[in-house]
Amino acid sequence: MTSGMASEMRNRLRPFRDEAIARGVPADDVERWTAVARPCATLTRGESGGGPVVGRFGGPLLLPAATPDPEHPFVASIDLAALPADATDLPLPPDGHLLLFAFPETADDYESMGSAVYVPVGTAVVERDSHAWNPYDFDDYEAMFEAFPLGPLRATADVSLPYHHAVPTPGKPGSGPLPGHPRAEELVVVWDRARDAIAPEGSLQIGGYADEEAVHTDPVAGAVSRAARAVAAGRWDGPASDDAEDWVLLADWQAGMDVQGWESSTVHWVIQRTDLVARRFDRTFTEVFWNP
Repeated sequence: MTSGMASEMRNRLRPFRDEAIARGVPADDVERWTAVARPCATLTRGESGGGPVVGRFGGPLLLPAATPDPEHPFVASIDLAALPADATDLPLPPDGHLLLFAFPETADDYESMGSAVYVPVGTAVVERDSHAWNPYDFDDYEAMFEAFPLGPLRATADVSLPYHHAVPTPGKPGSGPLPGHPRAEELVVVWDRARDAIAPEGSLQIGGYADEEAVHTDPVAGAVSRAARAVAAGRWDGPASDDAEDWVLLADWQAGMDVQGWESSTVHWVIQRTDLVARRFDRTFTEVFWNP
């Protein structure tokens, strides 16, 4: 992260710091919390106004001829060259398109519920059948897919703080506070209240911290644990580190904001840092939180 980016995030978080201190959280605890802030790109639907257009929900499904038909519905395409400069701290390619796919329902412990495809600039593409993921034409699934949002996505460079405040206790049931952050639960409450004035939520988020309807522990860590179990069961190709520090949030989709009948559904696309650097987007694992 550049010093300019860190300084801008610090300035944007001033109302959060002021509110936390006013609520009795010691200044040192607040400073340690804001030090873990991450930049992110918030993507919202809109024909006009807001930030630059960086992609779209839906539209024609354009993929290289050699790429297999995705097993999940097409969600969105992001033009990486159009993202605001320094919008995230992820080592994303400077250009090309990132396509996101997901089925916004929970599954067993051994299944990825989506995927990501990176299409470099200049790659020849052909239009695919966007319904190929549903070969048996299940009506309920088609109705869900027809409810997916459509239209341009505009990006805003934002700041992200954790929405979780605990970590699982190794070898034991329950959880404890985030190491080094004894006031984490209070700080999460302050962020929940201050966020709308600092970094309003959008449908899609690139980078930053993962959010969902009921957050206790880190959703990325939950997705990593599920990926490790999938590899152990032979249901997903490894290798997959079981250390969440080796992974990043590629994207979040608050599907419940967009798809009627799937309220509270959130899709998390996560990827190992080494795979992201190597542009192995086929190694993206997708977890869904849904509380129907």
